[in-house]
Order: sequence, then structure tokens, then C-alpha cells
Amino acid sequence: MSSEIHPILILGAGLTGLCASIQLRKDGIRHRILERSPRVGGLATTTEEAGYRFDRTGHLLHLRDPEVREWVLQLLGPHAWLEIDRKSVVYSNGVVTKYPFQANVYGLPKELAYRCVRDFVRAHFDQGPGQIVTFEDYCLRHFGEGISDAFMIPYNEKLFGVHPREITASWCDRFVPRPALEDVLGGALGVAGAELGYNAKFLYPRHGIGELSKALAERAAPVELEQDVSAIDWRRRRVRASGDEIPYDSIISSIPLDTLVQKLVDPPHEVRQAGLLLRATSLYYLDLALNTPAEKPWHWVYVPERSFPFYRVGCYSNFSPSMAPPGKASLYVELADRRPPVLSSVLPRIANDLVEIGMIRAAEAIRFARVRNIDRAYVLYDHEREGALEVIAPFLEQAGIMSVGRYGAWEYASMEDAIISGRDAACAAADALGAGGR
Repeated sequence: MSSEIHPILILGAGLTGLCASIQLRKDGIRHRILERSPRVGGLATTTEEAGYRFDRTGHLLHLRDPEVREWVLQLLGPHAWLEIDRKSVVYSNGVVTKYPFQANVYGLPKELAYRCVRDFVRAHFDQGPGQIVTFEDYCLRHFGEGISDAFMIPYNEKLFGVHPREITASWCDRFVPRPALEDVLGGALGVAGAELGYNAKFLYPRHGIGELSKALAERAAPVELEQDVSAIDWRRRRVRASGDEIPYDSIISSIPLDTLVQKLVDPPHEVRQAGLLLRATSLYYLDLALNTPAEKPWHWVYVPERSFPFYRVGCYSNFSPSMAPPGKASLYVELADRRPPVLSSVLPRIANDLVEIGMIRAAEAIRFARVRNIDRAYVLYDHEREGALEVIAPFLEQAGIMSVGRYGAWEYASMEDAIISGRDAACAAADALGAGGR
């Protein structure tokens, strides 16, 4: 590796790092991009086996920014994209209801449906000053006890791996649909209303989300793969990667923030201690190949009940038929247990539960199953997060490190956010360099 100083060093070739590189190339700024793994894309990758394609669970593009949307569509060409209207449901109490649960209690047992609507109405007209600190507070205040007890609390406890009172409400306004009173009343009577939520429509590449990462890599600087960063000497502006020392002026990093602070830089004591407070939850999930089509056209199913070992099931081949051989299907099953699953013991139970919710007709439909893991699936917005970031951020600025992206910024974010984060970081780095770095 060359010892030539490049003004900017990008660490990580996920969506954020790739988009940062594309922007820097556009601005004519020299830079390098290092990636630890043998391929680009981070979590936005697609694996192929026996004609089946699997992403890293559901990776769907929900684009709000018109400029980003136009740019993304041009990356692969319009015919490579599918624009999809969401088909998602909730399975609870032995029945299937529309998503989101809080606006679609029609079909639930009558006593439960009544309690959900009654408590929502009470919460809606409650003019009290109730303080919202935790996510549990948020759910009770905006949805009432019935909906919170039946769905919001158990589902999110399975998803995050902690009780909603352990996390704050600072992340959820954009991602948790809040229906109007009219939506809840209509949904209780089976009156169809507008689809709610940020993901009511989405874009998806015909051959899996990995196609997006490949297209970005073609426009970025050549990615140096299998470059494992072991240390960042921010005082001397040197990075050690795979045994080599690389000089730099500034860094754009999408390395998980906890790893960056605890293992790669040598920060002051208080910064290191703040890094120890950062928490994220892991995820084990199964990729399933079916010998048959999925029995339902659903894109994904939410399962809040604690008696089921999973909290969500998605169907890649319902996103795009190209994700499985003709007449077959590919699924993902997200597990609530954070311990590594023993496939031989968990798969028969999961197969029976998939039959119960209606996703497959019989256990024999499963051709093969693969256990997958995402080490940091969700950043936890716990009560220590904000204070920790307030300590870490000034140090990183002093060290010339922009920590960005979902895990670099330690935030709950979408793929569009990752794209914008990379672009904006590159623009900020360019502005800081000025004409001297060009």
C-alpha cells in the first residue's frame, strides 16, 4: 500500500462509505476507501444458493427525497427496479389483521378489539400533562393500554430484546405510525383507509438489494477489500490496516461507533467510558428455501405474541419473483432469542408456526434453512445513549473523524438515510479541505 497522503480516508464500504466516495469523486478529491470484508455493501448484500437469493433480512428502499429517488433509479436503470405497494399483516390471537395493528383491530376477538378502541379513545382525549420519557410512555400516551399490551410492547420487546421502558421515545416519531381517531374507528369496523407508515411503498431491485451496492461500487473509487483496520492514531493522522500504516488528513468512518471508540482510537478516559455505554442488539435469523411458492402474497408478517419464537417473517420472493427459482420461494424468519439457535431443534417448531400463520402449507415445503447473524441489528436508544454521544462527538471532531451512517452515528436509520449521510459527510469533508486538498 502506498504511503502517499490522501486527504480523506473512508473506512467502510457499505452504502454510506460508497456514497461518500461517489461524492468525493464527483468533487475531484483524492481519497481511499477501505473495507474489512471481502465484498462491498455492508448489510445491503445478496447471497445466492441453489438458485435462491437471500438479502440480510428485509432491505427495502423507502425514498422521501425526490433528488435521491431520481439518482437511485438511474443507478440500475428503470427496468431493474420494482415499485411495490406494501402487503404486510399482523398475526395475533390466532387471526390475521392488517398492518399497522393500531389502526386495524377489525377481526380480533371482540373483547380485545373493544378494549383497544376504548383505550385509544381515552388516550386521544386525555389532556393530562403526562410526561413521555420511555418508549413505553410513548405507546401508552398515543395508543392506550389495549393496543400497547396487545402489540406495541410485546412486539418491540421481541424486536429490541429489551422492554420498551428501557429505551427512550426519541427515535420513533418517524418509524411508528400514529393513526388519527378516524383511522382507528374505521379500522375497527373494517372500513379500508389510506395505508399508514413510512414504508407503504418501496423500491426493490429485481435481483436483490445487493444490486444497489454493486452499482454504487462501480461509481465509487476502487474499494480496497479485506483491509482490517486495527488502530487509528489520530494524533499523528495514521491508520494501521492489515499491517500497513496509511497517512491521512481526515476520516469518514462508518465503523460501528462502539468499536471505533473502544478498540481503534486511544481516546481520553471519559470518552472511552462513554463508549462502554453504547448498546445495540444482535439478531439471529433463518433464511429458508421453499420447494413451493409462499401460500400468501404478504411481503412480511409481524408476530407480537411471546409464544412464537420469531417476531417477523418476510418473503424475499414476494418482493421479486427473481429471488427464487420458478414455482418456489425464499423467506427470512427473525428470531426473538439473542442466543445462537440450534437449527435441528428450532426448525421443526418454526415450520409448525409458519403453517399456523399461513405462510407455508406443510413443514415439508422447506427445502433447506440457513442460520444467519447480524451482530448489531438495532442500536438501542436507551437512557445512556444521548449523554454518551455528547461526550464522544467533540473528541471525534478534534480527532478529524466523521463517524457517520447507521452504526457510525449510532442511530435508527433507513437506507436512504445512509445514502444521504455518506453524501453529506463527503461534502462537509470537502468544505473543510478547501481548495488545497483538490
